Amino acid sequence: MTIAVRIALSLLLALAPLHARAEGDDKAMVIASDDAEMAAAVEKARSSLDEFLNLSDAPPPGTDRFKLKVMIVDGNATEHFWVIPFKRTANGFAGILANEPEIVRNVVLGQNIEFTRDDISDWGYTRNGRQVGSFTVCVMLKKMSKKEAEYMRAQYGFDC
Repeated sequence: MTIAVRIALSLLLALAPLHARAEGDDKAMVIASDDAEMAAAVEKARSSLDEFLNLSDAPPPGTDRFKLKVMIVDGNATEHFWVIPFKRTANGFAGILANEPEIVRNVVLGQNIEFTRDDISDWGYTRNGRQVGSFTVCVMLKKMSKKEAEYMRAQYGFDC
């Protein structure tokens, strides 16, 4: 796999500047902090979070890999990571960090983290082998080369 594809696969969202990563790889891709499409994707995910959480509580047949993307802050650095699996707790949520940090240094791949609803920037799951949600990833696909985006769509089941 080329470095460019590895970078493209590793979508992770941060606040300023935005860094985005997809599940399954460990290289970050930088996006402008004022990117309107990314802001809209985060808002879409947050506004539909309750629906997603209800679905994850009672997954229908053919669905799996329910995941949340959460913000981690380390001083002035911020990254967003996929958390797979996750569960609700008395104070919010807990789950396993599914990406290798590129920017922050206060967490590691595989670490169990606790977070609140305010930390969530995206959600996703797989239905019959195709991705549902993952709104920030869909924005990133538009910013990749055609070849990289086609690879992501074919490899990971993105229809956006």
